[in-house]
Amino acid sequence: MDKYDVKKARKALYGPSSKDFAVVEVPRLAYLAVDGRGDPNTAAAYTEAVEALYGASYALKFASKRDLGRDYVVGPLEGLWRAADPAAFLARRKDDWEWTMMIWRPEWTTDAMVEAALAQAAAKRPNPALERLRTHAFTEGASVQILHIGSYDDETPVLERLHREYMPANGFTFNGDHHEIYLGDPRRTAPEKLRTVLRQPVAQAQ
Repeated sequence: MDKYDVKKARKALYGPSSKDFAVVEVPRLAYLAVDGRGDPNTAAAYTEAVEALYGASYALKFASKRDLGRDYVVGPLEGLWRAADPAAFLARRKDDWEWTMMIWRPEWTTDAMVEAALAQAAAKRPNPALERLRTHAFTEGASVQILHIGSYDDETPVLERLHREYMPANGFTFNGDHHEIYLGDPRRTAPEKLRTVLRQPVAQAQ
């Protein structure tokens, strides 16, 4: 049985260069998602959200393999980040951050399979975030992205270049939430070796 890997199938979206910004077209993709607010380093809601996403995602993967004969690699953790004041990101005021944490969901899985996966995950390990977990599908369209290698707290210079230099120079304006894709596991990877895709949906400024 071939095992589908979204990172390999959509390499342009999950494997950008770390040297230069690149513009990509992001199609409609589906996810399991949990919304929340607060510092991801200290908020219990964030830890619960991540655990719920992985629990449900692995239950869905096993169901896909068992019931549909289609196996796949569970995708990386992804996050949409927003704040009432965008300066909260560059200033790293993490308590003001709002987030939607997500893991890719194969388009061939059904809503009934998701519901069953949630029930299975809850039975295995109760978690209040499972009650807030939802399906989320959207199209980002034209987006600028780059691979950041290093600590999450060292992203600020890259984002400043993107927001204050690259986007104005190319006539781009913001067209969606800041999107991060976490290719490394911070529990097992040294901070300086973490790999994170930084993505910003854009539109041509009027």
